[in-house]
Amino acid sequence: MLKRMKDMRDMVNAAPDMIAQGQQMAAQAQQMAAAQQAAAQAQMAQYQAQSGFGAAGAGTAGGADFEPIAGVTLEQFAAVSKGVAAHGYDGSKLVEIAQSHGIDGPAWETASQGWNARITADPAVAQQFNQLYRGA
Repeated sequence: MLKRMKDMRDMVNAAPDMIAQGQQMAAQAQQMAAAQQAAAQAQMAQYQAQSGFGAAGAGTAGGADFEPIAGVTLEQFAAVSKGVAAHGYDGSKLVEIAQSHGIDGPAWETASQGWNARITADPAVAQQFNQLYRGA
C-alpha cells in the first residue's frame, strides 16, 4: 500500500512536466502546420506566375471547370462545405446542410464528387473555392 502511495505521489509530481511536454508538442505541431501552409502558398504563387494565373486573373471564375455540377455552383458547394463546421465537421450532416441550401441529396452527392475532383485537378478552382470558403 505504501508503494502505491509513493507511485501516486511520483505521478502527481511528474504531471506538470508531462503537461509542459504536451504543450510544447502542440506548439511544434502548430509551427509545422504553419510552415506547410506557407510552403503550399508559395507553390501556388509559383504555379500562378509560371502559368499566367497571376493577380490579374485571381478571383475570376470562368471556363468549363467553373460550370455548376448537378445544378450546384462552386459558391453553393463552398457554403455547404463550410456549414458542416457548425456540426463538428460531421460528414453525415452534409446532405442535411445541402438540403437547407435547396440542394437535394442525389444532386449533392454528384456535385460533391465532381467539385472535389475539380478542386484537386485545377489550382484555379481550388483557389476560388478557398476564397469562397473563407468568405462564405
